[in-house]
Amino acid sequence: MFTLLVAIIILAFIFDYINGFHDSANSIATIVSTKVLTPVQAVIWAAVFNFAAYFISLYVIGEFKIGNTVAKWVNPDFVTLEVLLAGIIAAITWNLITWWFGIPSSSSHTLMGGFIGAALAHAGGFSGASGDVINYAKVLPTFLFIFFAPLIGMFIAFIITVIILWISRKSNPYKAESWFKRLQLVSSAAFSLGHGANDAQKVMGIIGAAVIYYELQTGNLEYINTPVDQRFSHFVQHYWWVPLSSFIAIALGTLSGGWKIVKTMGTRITKVTPLEGVAAETAGAITLYVAEHMAIPVSTTHTITGAIIGVGATKRLSAVRWGVTISLLWAWILTIPVSAALAGIIYYIVKLFV
Repeated sequence: MFTLLVAIIILAFIFDYINGFHDSANSIATIVSTKVLTPVQAVIWAAVFNFAAYFISLYVIGEFKIGNTVAKWVNPDFVTLEVLLAGIIAAITWNLITWWFGIPSSSSHTLMGGFIGAALAHAGGFSGASGDVINYAKVLPTFLFIFFAPLIGMFIAFIITVIILWISRKSNPYKAESWFKRLQLVSSAAFSLGHGANDAQKVMGIIGAAVIYYELQTGNLEYINTPVDQRFSHFVQHYWWVPLSSFIAIALGTLSGGWKIVKTMGTRITKVTPLEGVAAETAGAITLYVAEHMAIPVSTTHTITGAIIGVGATKRLSAVRWGVTISLLWAWILTIPVSAALAGIIYYIVKLFV
């Protein structure tokens, strides 16, 4: 059992690393496309703030709310190490496939689909007791924000862009562009903080679920006597290195970059100027901070995509390349069911050997 736990922790950190380079485009695409920073400078900039989010979560917010939510997507009776192993393998597989094809899919929903799909397979599919597998109080807000996050990002970006255009309507274009290039460093840093805080905690949830299951199965009285709602906090206090390592892993992944997705996010949805980059990143950051306050794991990919669309819509609706956007939407819709089905298959394979 201990070997299986170690394997899950290692794979979770690998997923975290992949998440970093898969999602690095989210926070650097606009500053690269507007030539504010070179790609190398941009990934270093984003990685630094991805890691800095650890200190914000620990000392400013004081807890890891999103990790707690992820750990409770599946009801405890259906969480096993085999379920978690199958779920994380499926999530890694789908993330690598979408990265290879340059599709900015959601790591959050890949992980959710994998976790739930493997748990359903463990419960016997969609029959019998499987109706009790999903903790709907935790899953439904995450699912709904597949649609809400991009819409909120789009709306805020549209409003911010209109306000900025009105304020700077009499400004010298060259001076204004110079200022917005500087401001874009601030807005991209803010978005990278939100990305780090949101996404690094997701693997913490998976590792936390695995550790809690292991401690309960091995008869650890501290966990047995701790109320269910407090077990994740107990885990974070005793395994302090897990949050720290999660933020380090995502920062290292961001350093590796994800150039195929940078191209999609930075140029293919709509042409972005420094002014629009500031608006999109600021809107994305605000959306992520609100979601974190509500303890809802959201897709940074969906959020920044919606913000970029909102910025493009201020010029004219035709400025947005809707063909690309519709392709992204299909990828988003398919992520949860495909990763869930994949996890179910992997679970049955894992059970043959474990």
